[in-house]
Amino acid sequence: MDKNKTLKDFEKVIRECVKCGVCQAHCPTYLVSKREGSVARGKITLAAALLDGEVTLDERLQEDISMCLMCGSCVNKCPNKVPTNEIVGAIRREITEKQGLSLVGKSVSTLLASKPLMKTLAKGGALLSPLVLKKVPESSGLRLRFPFPLMKDRTVPRIAFRNLFDRIPEYTEGRPSQPVVGFFAGCSITYAYPEIGEHMVNILKSMGFSIYLPREQKCCGIPALSSGDGALVESLAEDNVTAFEKRQVDYIITACASCNGGIGEYYKTMKGDFSKFTAKVIDFNVFLQQEGLFEQLAKMEKFKQRKRVTYHDPCHLKTQGITRAPREFLRSLPNVDFVEMESADTCCGLGGTFSVYHYDESKAIGSRKVEGLIDSKATHIATACPGCIMQLQDIVNHAGLSVKAVHILELLAEALAQN
Repeated sequence: MDKNKTLKDFEKVIRECVKCGVCQAHCPTYLVSKREGSVARGKITLAAALLDGEVTLDERLQEDISMCLMCGSCVNKCPNKVPTNEIVGAIRREITEKQGLSLVGKSVSTLLASKPLMKTLAKGGALLSPLVLKKVPESSGLRLRFPFPLMKDRTVPRIAFRNLFDRIPEYTEGRPSQPVVGFFAGCSITYAYPEIGEHMVNILKSMGFSIYLPREQKCCGIPALSSGDGALVESLAEDNVTAFEKRQVDYIITACASCNGGIGEYYKTMKGDFSKFTAKVIDFNVFLQQEGLFEQLAKMEKFKQRKRVTYHDPCHLKTQGITRAPREFLRSLPNVDFVEMESADTCCGLGGTFSVYHYDESKAIGSRKVEGLIDSKATHIATACPGCIMQLQDIVNHAGLSVKAVHILELLAEALAQN
């Protein structure tokens, strides 16, 4: 039995869309394209027409369905809470089932399905990047010397030669009185930003927790979900649940908002029973706050020289209402002067494979954050999602700003290292 929901499973909620248009003001793709097919109600109209047999999966429909970041901004504002992001996912899976994956989709799925391949490509990329990438002046990103046609001038982070699994043991023994926590690292932290994972493990270790980082864990499934590969999402979900069943853990912590949305939120919507697993999933901001770390940090002596830091809300946390904890985290840090920015809660424009298919639109969506960032006078923009870090730094690089995108845990590590 399929564990992903089909379009038919959403028929009742599809009929509940009243076409009020509230979603227009909150849909990132509509705000840059101004096309009805890009906005949520347009996609719901297409979904209803598909169910009624009035349209087919033609090229125009596929283009409209591809113009979605699956960010959930429309769902939050919808008076009837119609889950457009899930419905778009169901349509994409139907397209894949009937017409197969696109070339990009096949590439993504092949990579995500094979950890050895991912590890090999990461090491190869680390070795070859000095030959094919050049440094962007006054920024932490790199610009492609030979631009990929679909993402011309995309700037990307340095590729780490040693991934997180090369750096951290599978199990770290803590104090007997403390719980055992599982750490779901995700692809971006494991291969692109392993230092973030190291920071997470080190802070948990300093708090006395035993830490389980299972080697068998795989991608959360968000990229496969975005590209419409339902079978791979199901396989990844099963593998991740199995990986964390090999040792009794009290929590499964994520330091990536997208991974939290995948293993914590999307798995809840699937037909398989993943409730025992999803009940343990918790964002690191929420976990560290409930463990009293923010209060401890607030008591530390403030640094004489502090970074001026603003915050970007990752969509996968914002849609869960996790907005206060990251800000309280930043305010508690002794090395940070936190300042709010306009458009902090607008999507950065990454959207999984969206930025591959629609890089120009992705840049346009992200550029809506630039004015607020400039006005904030921040030197750093912090967030809780590695994907957002990559996208935000790309936005900053193209805007010519000397602002660095960082993970909150990087700032925490800096604060603890100097105390």
